[in-house]
Amino acid sequence: MKTMGPWINFNGNAEEAFNFYKSVFGGEFTKIIRFKDIASDEMPVNEKEADKIMTIVLPIGKNNVLIANDVPEFMGPVNEKENRSKIFVNAESREEADRIFNELAAGGEVEGPIGESPWGSYGGMFRDKYGIEWIVESDSNAD
Repeated sequence: MKTMGPWINFNGNAEEAFNFYKSVFGGEFTKIIRFKDIASDEMPVNEKEADKIMTIVLPIGKNNVLIANDVPEFMGPVNEKENRSKIFVNAESREEADRIFNELAAGGEVEGPIGESPWGSYGGMFRDKYGIEWIVESDSNAD
């Protein structure tokens, strides 16, 4: 497994929060994808959400990453008093991603089946049988 880290959901202020985290931890963002960057006929994005963050990644130290996104309004607001994070697993291969996804999701609720994403990775999301939310992804083109 390449890396594992928390993935935090925000109500439209992910970029502001991550600029703050960057000021504390240092480093540079390795990925910033806005909703407008993935807009298509199959995945329309309204103007109000276009500049919001789909994915932002801040490496912390040698092997850690902090990742976040803004939750689109159509999905409803994130309750800021509840757990607002997922655990992110970046697998070394699609085979490893499939195995981890299928084993951890067993008995849980799949939110996004594992497969090709509009942003160019291979991954999926689910809540395991204990209610813990996960994102498993592989940016490897190897099967």
